[in-house]
Amino acid sequence: MTVTTSPRPALDAERTDLIAALASARSALSNSVRGLTDEQLGERPTASALCLGGLIKHVASVEEGWLRVAVEGPSALNFDLPEGVTWADIQAGTAREIPRWMIDHQKDFQMLPGDTLAGILKRYEEVAARTEEVIASLSDLSVTHALPEAPWQEAGAVWSVRMVLLHVIAETTQHAGHADILRETLDGQTST
Repeated sequence: MTVTTSPRPALDAERTDLIAALASARSALSNSVRGLTDEQLGERPTASALCLGGLIKHVASVEEGWLRVAVEGPSALNFDLPEGVTWADIQAGTAREIPRWMIDHQKDFQMLPGDTLAGILKRYEEVAARTEEVIASLSDLSVTHALPEAPWQEAGAVWSVRMVLLHVIAETTQHAGHADILRETLDGQTST
């Protein structure tokens, strides 16, 4: 199959460097699943609840969400709680209802029925391509947006698109390290 793409505008050095850093982190994460079966992607070989397939699903979802924030602002990620539920309820495990976004976030970390290595990697590649399109199309990486309200965010914090990209790079790199440990524990292989 031949893929035809339209020519991309030349990127400035900063965008080129940021995209290259993110691609390198993505590669480290993706390499951690090389040669595994779909079943192995769901194994949890450490005391952690993490599995390799879930890590890639999570990182793809995080990248996709944060790039929406870079374009649309804080409304792109919604951390609202159901009426009558507080963050204290959530933290104590006593919430009478769990918000849909939180359930979806937990599912990102799991291999679900129908999840496959090919499907997870294909989605991650699509998210990566979309990120690169967005970064190439933005007029300025200094454009800022308020962060979505959530207890893990500094109240009133504002990030530039540049900071969003740095956050995505850090998140991807952190989880690539987790994946390397999981893979080595699973079968003695590493992503390098």
